Amino acid sequence: EWTAEPVSTGTTIMAVEFDGGVVIGADSRTTTGSYVANRVTDKLTPVHDRIFCCRSGSAADTQAVADAVAYQLAFHSVELEEPPRVRTAARLFQQSCYRYREELSAGIIVAGWDPRRGGQVYVVPLGGLLLRQPFAVGGSGSSYIYGFLDATFQPGMSRSQCQEFVAR
Repeated sequence: EWTAEPVSTGTTIMAVEFDGGVVIGADSRTTTGSYVANRVTDKLTPVHDRIFCCRSGSAADTQAVADAVAYQLAFHSVELEEPPRVRTAARLFQQSCYRYREELSAGIIVAGWDPRRGGQVYVVPLGGLLLRQPFAVGGSGSSYIYGFLDATFQPGMSRSQCQEFVAR
């Protein structure tokens, strides 16, 4: 039977690299089944000054992993007397997600800027794979927009083009 009810697209998180940094974005709704638990959730979490993670999956799991990585990065930064690299943060997320892959429901995008490699985007899907990409999208709502993203993404976009790309 056909219905005119709107389709819930679920969580959608996204990050895009540009020459001088990254642009990140996410929806703001948290659901528990069909119940909307919170309409203004922040799924973009800073883990260091210039490094963020975009979280999808279990809010408790992803927040716990983000907190652990933020702690490790702060310690790492003090120990080395320099800001951590984005790849280091991504690797810490990957190690946690892989080590606890049977217990966690966590899909994470790590995005940030460091002086060595500039803007970087890494995706850590369920299970703990680590992959660098020029842009990444995740969450249960991402399947609705993959075709659009593949058709409209262009390498070498400016900051403003990336902001428009993420907002669309």
